Amino acid sequence: MNKLALFCITLAFSAAATAADNNGRVIKSALHPQSKGMVVVAEGDYEPRSIGSYTLRIYAKNDPAYPYDEFVTGAVRQRNGTIESLKFADLDRDGAQEIIVTTRYVGSGNYVTVDAYRLRKKNLQLLTSIAGMDASKDAIQALKQKLAKTR
Repeated sequence: MNKLALFCITLAFSAAATAADNNGRVIKSALHPQSKGMVVVAEGDYEPRSIGSYTLRIYAKNDPAYPYDEFVTGAVRQRNGTIESLKFADLDRDGAQEIIVTTRYVGSGNYVTVDAYRLRKKNLQLLTSIAGMDASKDAIQALKQKLAKTR
């Protein structure tokens, strides 16, 4: 194979990887209210927009110019839909804000999954989840009610 053909093949594979890497996946980030560290939620690399996984990563409070330098903990969770929001709320009334990730189903868009995580120092724990919830309902209230029933 001549050098020009090999170069073109290499260029084609390189462009495909870049296109797959920049496929418009949703990434959201926000400062955690208590720790002031950065919280990042992102759809999985190279996955379809409608299903797959998402990562939730926590970074320590650091120099504002480098908010992602000190990884603390994280989780990978299955996803049905696209990431819609990243919020914080004190669901269990202990004074600490839980991390709430909402994904919206593809299709009618009338249903969501809400996952609530508890962050304590370096420990990230899935506290509760509601799948297939009517998107018009208040996710925070629904999570609070679900937690109240389990106590």
